[in-house]
Amino acid sequence: MMKRNIRMIGLDLDGTLLDSNKVFTEYARKVIGQAVERGIIVLPATGRPVSGIPKEILGFPGIRYALTSNGARVLDLQENKVLYERLISYEAGGRLLEILKRYDALLEIYYDGIGYANEEDLKVVERYMPSAPMLAYIRNTRRPVEDVFRMYHGEHRPVDKIQALFASQEEKRAAFAEVKETLPEITVCGALHNNLEANAKEARKGVALIKLGELLGISKEEIMACGDGSNDIEMVKEAGLGVAMSNAIDEVKAAADYVTRSNDEDGAAKAIEKYVLQ
Repeated sequence: MMKRNIRMIGLDLDGTLLDSNKVFTEYARKVIGQAVERGIIVLPATGRPVSGIPKEILGFPGIRYALTSNGARVLDLQENKVLYERLISYEAGGRLLEILKRYDALLEIYYDGIGYANEEDLKVVERYMPSAPMLAYIRNTRRPVEDVFRMYHGEHRPVDKIQALFASQEEKRAAFAEVKETLPEITVCGALHNNLEANAKEARKGVALIKLGELLGISKEEIMACGDGSNDIEMVKEAGLGVAMSNAIDEVKAAADYVTRSNDEDGAAKAIEKYVLQ
C-alpha cells in the first residue's frame, strides 16, 4: 500500500483511539508523536464534549484542535477559540427533551463543552451504563444538577448536544423512531449500544472535519478519518482516506476505504503507520 499525502487525521476516541479500558496507549502516543513531528495535524474527532476528552490527549504535544460533540463545535485549543459551531436551537431542544422524558433514560444536556445530568440519576448510573470504564468516565465528567429541565429552561439558549442513556434496547429503539419522525431539525445517532445522541442537523463529524480542513487550507483528499460507531459513518466516508476499526459497526466498515485492527490492538495507530508514515 502506497503512502497517502495525508495532512490531517481525525480520530474518534471511544472504540477507536482509546482501548476498551479507555486507555491512550503508549504505542498510540508514539505513532501520533511521529505524525505530529512530520507536520501532520492530528485531532480528536469525538462525540464527547471537550471536558470529556482525556487530559493526556488534550495536552499531547502538537494536538492543537479538537472536534467535539459530534461536530457541534471545533476548537483551537491553543488559542482557546471556537472555530466552528452548530448548536441545537432552544426551541428544538425543548421539544426533544419533552419526548425523551417519557422514556426510562438518564438525560444529559451539554453547554460550552460540559455535560450536566440529574444528581439523583447519577447516583444510580449503573442502571443505564453497566460498562465499568464508561461508568467511570460518566462519573468523572458529568456535573450533577437538581433538575436538567429546569436548568435547560433557565439557560434559555442553544445547547451543544443532548444525550439519553436508556435502561433497555426497546426504549432506545422507540425513542429513536419518535425523534426521527417528529423532529426533522434534529439528527440522532448512537455511538454506544444504549444511547441516543442528538445534535443540530448541521452538526456532523464529517462536515466539521472537512470545514476545519478548509480553514487550514487542507483538502478533503488530504484528510484521514478513523472511527467505529454510527456517528463516524459520514466522517469515514467523506475523508480522503476513511478507516474503520475491525470492531466497528458494519455501516462504518462499508463506508471505509480500509478496515484496520480493533481498538484493543492499536488499530488506529497501525493504520496511521501503514497508510501515512511508511
